[in-house]
Amino acid sequence: MKDIKKEIDKEKVNDVLVLSKKILKILYIVIIIAGIYGLTIINKEWKLTHFILECVKIVAPLFLGLIIAWLFNPMVSKLEKRGIKRGIGATLVYAAFIGILVLVISLIIPMMSDQLNDFVKMIPNVFDSIKNWLEGIFNKMGDGGNVDLVGLKDSVFTKIELYASGLTEGLPTASINLIRALFSGVSTFAVGLIIGFFLLIGFDNFNNILTFLPRKMQKDTKALGDEIDGSLRKFVQGTLILASLIFVVSSIGFWICGLKSPLLFGLFCGITNVIPFVGPYIGGIPAVIVGLSQGPLVGIGVLVVIVIVQFIEGNFLQPIVMSKTMKLHPVTIMLGLLVCGHFWGIVGMIVATPIVATIKIIWNYFDDKYNILSKGENKD
Repeated sequence: MKDIKKEIDKEKVNDVLVLSKKILKILYIVIIIAGIYGLTIINKEWKLTHFILECVKIVAPLFLGLIIAWLFNPMVSKLEKRGIKRGIGATLVYAAFIGILVLVISLIIPMMSDQLNDFVKMIPNVFDSIKNWLEGIFNKMGDGGNVDLVGLKDSVFTKIELYASGLTEGLPTASINLIRALFSGVSTFAVGLIIGFFLLIGFDNFNNILTFLPRKMQKDTKALGDEIDGSLRKFVQGTLILASLIFVVSSIGFWICGLKSPLLFGLFCGITNVIPFVGPYIGGIPAVIVGLSQGPLVGIGVLVVIVIVQFIEGNFLQPIVMSKTMKLHPVTIMLGLLVCGHFWGIVGMIVATPIVATIKIIWNYFDDKYNILSKGENKD
């Protein structure tokens, strides 16, 4: 009888332990949600986002230099393994990169400038085409019954004219701001290159930072850092390759269709393709609108090119190039896009996926190590 009571007592204790573990896991989640909510309130009251962005602008060259050194480090390390000194290897990699950059700029910038001028001249025709298209729709709708179509038509046309006049009048100011931004960007990039070169020469010394941590943490921190580094590196490399392919293929397709300024719209498609899911639509809509303003066949052709390019990219190129490095659920990616897009706009949408992926890697690491949300209670 005593043995039976002891067994019953053990079962009760196990049930209590299992229940308390579940309660602790729920508390973990509640604490995380409360922490996020608290950070949101603090961010709103203290305007931390604005402060952080200002700090990022100040240290932008250093941040850019870190990214450049991080991207080029594998190539320099390979040269170092072949007996080439790190300083010489970094110089060779930089010389090759700058040479390719100068070649691409000298080829693309003149054509891009001409096509940008053509696009600016074409803006009035685009708005006229949109007005004619809308007018045809209103004429087909007749009197509209109880709906005041005449008032609606006048309101829509007035807004289009105001937007067109505002865009035309604001072009000189926008051009000046663009030139200023370009000069600022070029100077920041140049300083970033210089900083990146010196960081690249001593990039291996970054591992010495781990020595400031307790010995028990050094091994785990290095393993976690290597996992994040590998995942992000593959993502950045794959994203750059895909964006370049989209730019080239889209530009050729637009040129074949007869779209004006094909390089300009191809570049826009390549840049926006970095944003998952919504990027292709953001990049394709302006090209389709301008194509339709040139003629129905051009617009349909541009739409067909965008659909074909995105089909090939989504079903063939992306799986091959990216190799599912992020391993994120589409819903998770969309939530990341919404949150980061809300706080940081287009830039936030671009960096949303790597940020979410990094958070997931860190979370999985601590979950595996400390069994935070694991279902296997029998492990303890």
